[in-house]
Amino acid sequence: MLDRLMQQARDAVQVASSGGADEAVATVAWGRSLEFKWRDGKVEKVQEDTSRGLSLALYVDGRFSVHSTNDLEVSRLADFVADAIALTRALEPDEHRRITPAELYEGRAELDLELVDQSLAELGRDERLEWCQEMEAQARSHGDVVSVTTGVGDSFGMSAACSSNGFEGLRKSTSIAYGSEVTLAEGENRRPEAWRWVGANHIQPLPAPVEVGKEALRRALARLGATRGASQRTAMVVDREIGSALIGRMLGAMRAGAIQQGRSFLAGRLGERIASPRFSLRDEPHLPRLGGSRLFDSEGIASQPRTVVEEGILSSFFVDTYYGSKLGMEPTSGSASNLVLSPGEHDREALLAEVGEGIYVCSWLGGNANATTGDFSFGVRGHLIRNGKLDAPVEEMNVSGNFLDLFSRLQLVGNDPVPWSSFRVPTLVFEDVQFSGS
Repeated sequence: MLDRLMQQARDAVQVASSGGADEAVATVAWGRSLEFKWRDGKVEKVQEDTSRGLSLALYVDGRFSVHSTNDLEVSRLADFVADAIALTRALEPDEHRRITPAELYEGRAELDLELVDQSLAELGRDERLEWCQEMEAQARSHGDVVSVTTGVGDSFGMSAACSSNGFEGLRKSTSIAYGSEVTLAEGENRRPEAWRWVGANHIQPLPAPVEVGKEALRRALARLGATRGASQRTAMVVDREIGSALIGRMLGAMRAGAIQQGRSFLAGRLGERIASPRFSLRDEPHLPRLGGSRLFDSEGIASQPRTVVEEGILSSFFVDTYYGSKLGMEPTSGSASNLVLSPGEHDREALLAEVGEGIYVCSWLGGNANATTGDFSFGVRGHLIRNGKLDAPVEEMNVSGNFLDLFSRLQLVGNDPVPWSSFRVPTLVFEDVQFSGS
C-alpha cells in the first residue's frame, strides 16, 4: 500500500506542476484506529475509524496555501488541484513562504526505527475485551470502589510525501494504549478519582493490563483523606509522568514562531543560562520504538540528534523554514521528536530520602502559563513528604512563579524516566518553591 500512496502523492505533484504551481508538496496518508471501552462490567463503546486523505501545499506566484481532500479518484484530482491553484493566486504574496531547500533533505539516516508492531494485527476482539475485564477486576478489588472504566485502543498509519524539488519520504507506525479509571466513595460527598493509562508503538515494553488495573486502584486509594495543604515555600518533587508537561511549556518559547511574534520569554537568550547546570535536554529522533522517532520532519528536513539545552545553557531553537527566513536563522526543525533529559544517579525513593521534607506533585490540575513572560500558576495534587517518604495526600493547592526562576532551582534529577515515552523526563526535584494552600 505504501507504494500506492507514494504514486498518488507523485501524481498530485505532477498535476499541480502542470497546472501552474511553481512548487508543490503532496502528502497522502491512510490510517485505521480501533477502540474498546468497558464500563462497570459491560461494553460501553466499540469504535473503528478508517481515514485516507491528500494534503497539498502549493507555492504559486509568491503565494502559499495548503489544501486537503479525501477524494483521491484520479479523474477528479485535476479539478481539485485547479481550484486550489486558483484560490492560492487570490492570496497576498509572502516572500518568506518558500519550499524547503533541497539541501535540507540531505543527510537522512538510513535506519529502521521499528515503529510497527506486527503483533497488533493479531490482537482480536476477545483479547481486547479480556484485557478490559482484567483491568476492571484488579481496579475493583476494594470495597470503596463505585465505578471503573477501562479501555484498549490501537492504530496503524502510513503516509507518503513527495515534493516537486526532489523530496520523497515514507512512514508507517502503530500505536497501542490501554488503561483504567477508578472512582471511590469517601463519606457522603467525596468521590476520589485516579487513572492509569499506558501507551507506545509496541506492546512489549508496557506493563501488563493486570498491573495497570492494580496501579489505577492504588492511585485512587492514595487520594483518600486528601486535604488542602498549608501555604509554604518548600522542595517540590515532580513525578516522572508529569515532568514532561512542565518542560513542554518551556518548549513553546523555544519555537521560532513564538520568537518572531514576540511571544517567547527565551527570545535573545541563545547561549545564555536558562536553567540549573543539572538541566540538559536533547532532541533524539533516531531512538527505536518511540513515538516521536522520525527520519525527517513535516517539512522533509532530515532529522538529526541535537542538543537543546546543555547544562542549563540554551543551545538551540526549533526553527522551521518559514520563521527561519523571517528571523534570518538557519532551519533546524520546527518541532521536537523524542526529548531526553539527561538522568541523574538515583531513583525516586533515594531522592525523597535526600529531600526529607517537601511536596510530591503527581498531577497538574489546570492553571496557566504566559509564554511571553515565563510566569505560570498551576493547580497541583500530590502528597506531603515527611522524613524522606510520601505521607498524607494534599489537593486544592497552587504552585506559581517564573520558569526561569523555577528551573534555576532544579536541584536533583532522577534516573527513572518512563522507558516507552517519547518525552523521557525522570523524577525532578526543585528547591524552595512557593505553594499556595490553606
